[in-house]
Amino acid sequence: MSDARERRTGGRRKYRRGLLVRLVDALLPAAALRHGRTLLDEGRGAEAFRLFARAARAGVAEGEYRVGLCYLEGSGVPLSRIDALHWLTRAAAQAHRDAQWRLAVLYLQGFVRSLEQGKTSDPVASLSLREDVGEPDFVAAEKWARLAAEAGSGDGQAVLAYILTSGPEAMRDLEAAHRWYERSAAAKCPQGALGYGLLLAQAGTNEAGQRKAAEYVRRAAEAGLASALYLLGDLTRSGIGVERSDVIAADLYRQAAEKGNRSGQARWGLVLIEGLGVERNPTEGESWLRRAGLTGDPDAAARIGDLYAKRGKALPPNHAEAAIWYRRAAEAGHRTAARSLGLFYLTGTGVGRDLDEATHWLRISAEAGDQQARADLANLSLRGCGNQDPVKARLWLEQAAASGDLAAAFNLAVCLAEGMGMERDERLAAQWMCRAADGVVDAQYRYGRMLVDGLGVQMDAGEGRAWIARAAGAGMAEAEVALAEMMVNGRGGLRDPFTARALLKKAAQKGHVGAISVLNSGQEDAGKARSHLADAPSNLFGCQYSREASLNDSIATRVVFHASQLGVTSADRSRREPCPVALAAGVPTVSALAADAGGRCLRAQRHSPDGNG
Repeated sequence: MSDARERRTGGRRKYRRGLLVRLVDALLPAAALRHGRTLLDEGRGAEAFRLFARAARAGVAEGEYRVGLCYLEGSGVPLSRIDALHWLTRAAAQAHRDAQWRLAVLYLQGFVRSLEQGKTSDPVASLSLREDVGEPDFVAAEKWARLAAEAGSGDGQAVLAYILTSGPEAMRDLEAAHRWYERSAAAKCPQGALGYGLLLAQAGTNEAGQRKAAEYVRRAAEAGLASALYLLGDLTRSGIGVERSDVIAADLYRQAAEKGNRSGQARWGLVLIEGLGVERNPTEGESWLRRAGLTGDPDAAARIGDLYAKRGKALPPNHAEAAIWYRRAAEAGHRTAARSLGLFYLTGTGVGRDLDEATHWLRISAEAGDQQARADLANLSLRGCGNQDPVKARLWLEQAAASGDLAAAFNLAVCLAEGMGMERDERLAAQWMCRAADGVVDAQYRYGRMLVDGLGVQMDAGEGRAWIARAAGAGMAEAEVALAEMMVNGRGGLRDPFTARALLKKAAQKGHVGAISVLNSGQEDAGKARSHLADAPSNLFGCQYSREASLNDSIATRVVFHASQLGVTSADRSRREPCPVALAAGVPTVSALAADAGGRCLRAQRHSPDGNG
């Protein structure tokens, strides 16, 4: 009986205490706030929100801030930035520091301006974080961030420093930003430490400066800031300011990825694919890349496109899937992906052949500064496609050629030699053809012909024969036939009819009409064969190019020439970016189809510059 009585007594006491708490909460807003924070820590968000709301209705700034924060984070109530803005504005007006800097962030995100313009007026629309937003309002953001910063908020100081470094030019003040970031970092604000570290990294050129910058990034990373984890991973991978370690860098990327950082997800995916510092796991790596790509990371989307375009021995290329990812990246502003997509449309790889679409995406890439896209677009323009200014087209082609792009140098030489889209200039054509001959098989052959015929250069049959022999050694049928002709008639070197016949057989096996004609003539005698070759029309051996075929061949050559860049990764894009059509081919020698202005197709067989025909 005594135990039952004690239980009844204990129950009544608990009930009285609960009743007392509710009475106190109802009468004293401060008590409601304290109790609400306790409930929130226990994960009872809905109950906590009701208590915060009582304090907010009573005009308590902390209560208004807590209600706004609940709406902003979707804690205990449906997420609603509209309601968050309302309550945070009320709290900020009462000099609540945290409300002020969070309000500044909303202005930076452009949400407030979109609300003012009526883009998001339905409360239901605010349930999604992807609602339409307007342009950032830096003026309003600076106002609220400065109030919070001057009141001693480390977060407010970090936000203000960000505005002073990244806002409109008229608002920028790097010296003031440096001071605010330093104060924020001293207040142990992770964002402030990261911002201060980045400023130090920009200014620090010596080892001591790099170490100091890395230390502040490390502090932000230790606080769990996802962007800091990713950046520290980059520093560790490169050994800047910290000891280099692929293992530690990989772990930092993993942490950033798991916290939702898009760049971290993309980098972690690449680390898994390449096995840098971790056991190689291409399947999981591709999954992380997809996650980053689907959330809007253009580099990740472009890299997935590269993966599908070339694949490995186990899986064949999936050009249609590659085109989907290239489009996603291109629409997000990735210039290399735009070029890849343009060349896919040009060659009908993974998509229907569409010259207008090809021109569209190549132009987007070219205007974003991609040199190879500019050269490709110039090629199209010079053959009458794309509605590009011919003066600009020539300028882009010359810039690409001058920067060391051998394919562009060959294309420019062809245009100058044939007078396509520019005034004919055989001397200048020979100069560019000579430069391109260092790595382009077609250029080796054509430069050899220029030397043999004295077009734009002093005639030198011996030197010309050597260049033609080099192209023939790479397996080019036209060069094999031309070299056979020179060996039969002894031009530029010794006569060698037996080797000439072997070369003709090689060319004939590749379908060369001239070689087949000579072999079918049955003329075994060297003298008669020489006469037959001499009487044959010059274009039988590919010595003369029609205007239309030359330009189509130059485009095809450009496509195939970049096949040698298949091993380039996304990390090397700034130095030399892989040609997606070459990626699609997956081999160093391909047959590229290029449609002429009339919609017809010319098939041009081209070879890799390393001679692996």
